[in-house]
Amino acid sequence: MSEAGRGADFLQLSPAAAPARGLTSWLADGIRAAIIDGRLGTGTSLPATRLLADDLGVSRGVVVEAYQRLADEGLVNARPGTGTKVSGLLPRNSARPASGEPASGEPARAMPSLLPQPWRARAELDLSPGVPDLSGFPRGAWLRAERSVLDRASVTELGYGDPRGNQSLRRELAGWLTRTRGLRAAPDDIIVVSGVAQALALLAQWLNAHGHTRIAVEDPGSLGSREELAYWGLAPAPVPVDEHGLQTRCLAGSGLRAALLTPAHQFPTGVVLAPERRRELLDWAVAADALIIEDDYDAEYRYDRAPVPALQTAAPGHVAYAGTTSKTLAPGMRLGWLVPPARLHADLVQAKHAADLGSPALPQLVLARLIATGELEQHIRTVRKRQRTRRDALLGALREHLPEARVQGIPAGLHLLITFPDRAGTVDDVDLAERIHRAGVLVHPLSWHRQRPGPPGLVLGYAAHTPDQLREAARRIARALTG
Repeated sequence: MSEAGRGADFLQLSPAAAPARGLTSWLADGIRAAIIDGRLGTGTSLPATRLLADDLGVSRGVVVEAYQRLADEGLVNARPGTGTKVSGLLPRNSARPASGEPASGEPARAMPSLLPQPWRARAELDLSPGVPDLSGFPRGAWLRAERSVLDRASVTELGYGDPRGNQSLRRELAGWLTRTRGLRAAPDDIIVVSGVAQALALLAQWLNAHGHTRIAVEDPGSLGSREELAYWGLAPAPVPVDEHGLQTRCLAGSGLRAALLTPAHQFPTGVVLAPERRRELLDWAVAADALIIEDDYDAEYRYDRAPVPALQTAAPGHVAYAGTTSKTLAPGMRLGWLVPPARLHADLVQAKHAADLGSPALPQLVLARLIATGELEQHIRTVRKRQRTRRDALLGALREHLPEARVQGIPAGLHLLITFPDRAGTVDDVDLAERIHRAGVLVHPLSWHRQRPGPPGLVLGYAAHTPDQLREAARRIARALTG
């Protein structure tokens, strides 16, 4: 019997184990695990979708969607006439990076201000990207959890504690990240940090101490992340981003052995790193013994597409995964997590301890409680629905008032990118943003987030405003640009 004809038995999947809900995720997780642990080797044909659906007693659509998710991750290829085959994974490689790396000039040491001085005045409508809906903070749920925690917390838990983070939070995070992002992480693999900024700081210090002076970054990409890396001694090396994400072919032969990416939802373009690019990136990491820093930016906010599992799932030995509650709860919580490769873990824990002796105890215990009770996921579902409505309002208004603009980043996240292909080379987007600011709306010019010249554009965050406010902002933007 051919491999493709062995159905569920071939994949070692039991129909009796299928859950009542979440069948697609269950099936995708099962096949992914078989690829990762080597049971399904490169070139292996997966069962036909109809055959597998019959074996498992599920609809064919469940199997089709599971295969598509795996294709999006770059784990399988589907071609007409040949079926769906395993693309292959990275070989296991735990070698420690060498310490040498070619330098490219002296990296900047001072961190410049994100906003130019003339723009520090507050605007009536602030559409800066990265600003969440702080009015939606779950005060009631947080207060209930905090009371419960204070009733139960031991004296030890309120002391200095483990620099890796509270054990109960790391345990809850391990389960949550496995369920929602497909991570391969145990509680002891996780380091609790005060947001992605601290994760970048710790990783940059480690890289610098091991002889790295440059790091590949997306272009366009986050200005704030570049500044953080530069402050800690790493010179950002721009790699172009197109409609398929980072142009990974640029990494080969570059001499670079570290890269920072937002692969699931690239900032600011909103594109997802294409499957073939994921494979190229991971192949480069193995060949160069490189470190990939995965900033899981806006991972919780998906509206029109299924979430793409984290890169860390395929290459935990080469990917340092970073996430935060800044968009789901509030930036002021200063809570995040870092899941580094095992060889970095002890050094990063030591650096974390030296930096602050550990993250605040009470917020960690409260967050653990919110995850354990399901209230965090309930809150995220509520916010996701609200943000989709806001996105639709801004998108509709832009299409009505600025039909010539190209809008990107629609399916996910908390911001939109508008570009003006017809105005390339004729306008300065900083000038456009200043005109809009005079109309009472603050937006980011795309050039702030570029290191190399490119088409003009504007980055518009929509999370912090009501649909009516967003429609008014779009009208003002259009009048400022066309008046």
